[in-house]
Amino acid sequence: MTRTDAKNILVVGLGSMGFGMAESLLSAGHNVFGADIDAEKVQTLCAKGAQSADQLGKSEADVLVSVVLNAEQTETVLFGTPDLAARVAKGGVVLSCATVAPSFAQEMAARATARGLHYLDAPISGGAVRAAAGQLSVMASGSDAAFAAASPALDAMAETVHRLGDTAGAGSAMKAVNQLLAGVHIAAMGEALAFGMTQGLDIGRMIDVISVSAGTSWMFENRAPHVRDADYTPRSTISIWPKDLGIVSEIAQSAGLDVPITRTALERYREAAGSGLGLEDDAAIIKPYAASVGLKLPGEE
Repeated sequence: MTRTDAKNILVVGLGSMGFGMAESLLSAGHNVFGADIDAEKVQTLCAKGAQSADQLGKSEADVLVSVVLNAEQTETVLFGTPDLAARVAKGGVVLSCATVAPSFAQEMAARATARGLHYLDAPISGGAVRAAAGQLSVMASGSDAAFAAASPALDAMAETVHRLGDTAGAGSAMKAVNQLLAGVHIAAMGEALAFGMTQGLDIGRMIDVISVSAGTSWMFENRAPHVRDADYTPRSTISIWPKDLGIVSEIAQSAGLDVPITRTALERYREAAGSGLGLEDDAAIIKPYAASVGLKLPGEE
């Protein structure tokens, strides 16, 4: 892209996903400004060519990409303190990527519209590595004008953009479907590996066989190697799932739908978080299973 094509893009929330997204925006030639409660993360991003959000004046951003944890943080960073929506120019766009309830996305869209801003309900999927490579999947809904304003950022960050409707809410609903499946699949991975271990099966061999068999899933193939390698460095933490599956359960309850499989997985994550595993990689969901029958996982003596 030429210099005249570059946009001022403010990325709020520089965790593993947000930092990678900021990197992909930098690689595409945009002027990236970072904000996070952890000043060290902002400094690290600035060392790669970005600038701090403090260097961005009022109404100077073309796009704000919010990659914070939840609804409460989303509302706070956008319209509370520090009110970063005020940094976005009239006619600019807010891309909200957190997993939230559809009704909350609709509320945020209304508040953005009242300020003369577009709003794209834009939850993401793909993981930190794909975020840094600009290969995310984005489940987005919003007006044509919101998509148009967001397109420079989406082109840099996403491999696939699923347009799901012309109003906020549909993107968040689709992300809830994704999180239901992802959370259940990770819990099933932990249960299946523990079950196999009780039968004397080696974790590495289970991965080899199941990965080319009908019982596999993307989450099994991605997370089971973390268990095999005794690597619980957090890419996605246990603590995320009580929130996300809690949102799924609330949405389902409001629709009158019973979701017993989701409910069971949710309880497993809550138990794991309550036992001190909340900040570990979510592959650690296997640990309570193993402990319950005295199994020694790789890396344990």
